[in-house]
Amino acid sequence: MILFALLVAHRVNSNYYKEQLRIYTKVAFTCVMDYTSLTGNFETEDFTMKIAVTYDNGNIFQHFGKTETFKVYEVEDNKVVSSEVIGSNGEGHGALAGLLAGQNVDVLICGGIGGGAQTALAEAGVELCSGAQGDADQAVEAYLKGELASKGATCDHHHHEEGHSCGDHEEGHSCGSSCGGGCGSHTTMEGKNVGKKCRTHYKGTFNDGTQFDSSYDRGEPLEFVCGAGQMIKGFDAAVADMEVGQVVDIHLMPEEAYGMPNPEAIFTVEIAELPGSEDIEVGQQVYLSNQYGQPFPVKVTAKEETTITFDANHEMAGKELNFKIELVSVE
Repeated sequence: MILFALLVAHRVNSNYYKEQLRIYTKVAFTCVMDYTSLTGNFETEDFTMKIAVTYDNGNIFQHFGKTETFKVYEVEDNKVVSSEVIGSNGEGHGALAGLLAGQNVDVLICGGIGGGAQTALAEAGVELCSGAQGDADQAVEAYLKGELASKGATCDHHHHEEGHSCGDHEEGHSCGSSCGGGCGSHTTMEGKNVGKKCRTHYKGTFNDGTQFDSSYDRGEPLEFVCGAGQMIKGFDAAVADMEVGQVVDIHLMPEEAYGMPNPEAIFTVEIAELPGSEDIEVGQQVYLSNQYGQPFPVKVTAKEETTITFDANHEMAGKELNFKIELVSVE
């Protein structure tokens, strides 16, 4: 199941991974949340964070630059303890980053967002999870479970006036900085099954025919909300317009699946900084946890006398995938 339980994509830079607090060994390959401490004597720490969601009547508002309200969630020990809806004060695009930073927001979940706003959020230290759709509360819960990945939905198409287009603006301004149009207009997934709970059987194979996963073998369909960011992009898009009982075969390039490997997700740390890492070996699959207590998998790629190197890229990164998908039910 790990192929479809998309862990949150903390692909910011290698320094991010060096801030990890604990390390875990993987116990069961098919159960993402089963892991044990290497040393058995780590102290449990309570983590707090704030998550903001572009908000409109219970759902994720799809135009970051035009959002009028955010729902801000207080999280302690990876659980929501309170929430409140705040106004945007008429701010737009990059200025909203300052508003969120002033609220001590750590993570933003949204639909489409422009390049300028993304830069402003990064400079403000706010992690971005874009391209999300559907119920705001459910999206936050999915994020905390590691099941919501950023789709990177950007604002590169706007409602144009006076005949000019993005990339060809007069007076020197460009999209992502001062365009007044809405973000994400063409990145929002469409289809009759979007936002609905879908159950599918599937079989996944590599180009050489080798099977890497199958719900048929487990005897139980996979259940997810279509278009909510719980699935890889190409799988989600295929299910969006399927009929119940229909079977389709799809071929996905890496960009539609787990993306290409990110060099910045390979990082080296001092063994002394990670108590318990002395005994792990090259090639071993382990888990690190971030400052919020969320685990993510890494692979040990090198180990020297005083340092150890991890690769946090998904094991499927850079690979073309094939799926046979059968839509079992839609609710």
